[in-house]
Amino acid sequence: MNYKLKIGISLLLMLLLCGCGSLNSSNLQGNKFGFGSNVTEIKTIQAKREKLGTVYVQGKVERKVPLLQRQAYLINDSTGKIWIVTNQNNVKEGESFVMRGKILYQSIPIANQEFGEVYLEEE
Repeated sequence: MNYKLKIGISLLLMLLLCGCGSLNSSNLQGNKFGFGSNVTEIKTIQAKREKLGTVYVQGKVERKVPLLQRQAYLINDSTGKIWIVTNQNNVKEGESFVMRGKILYQSIPIANQEFGEVYLEEE
């Protein structure tokens, strides 16, 4: 099994375990982080399914999910949420997190519907 397929399967399992209902609102509504001008808002990243690239994100860790030899963190910056896949394992829920990552899209077609997810992989 190749590396990207493993990540895709892991993300699908995370989404199924977390459930869509838990991804709606957060306690960060209205809070803004101010790391610098290089930080990209998550709502902008979510709209770039076809325009993949590298970005910096900053937000609060809402969830931590262990993967095979990696970690996935659900980050919220008050404009949206995104999963980040990284080798870092010392970040705790509730902490602020800054990372440079590559925007990726994992297609997850189920019963003729697309449940794909935009996520970041740390560079």
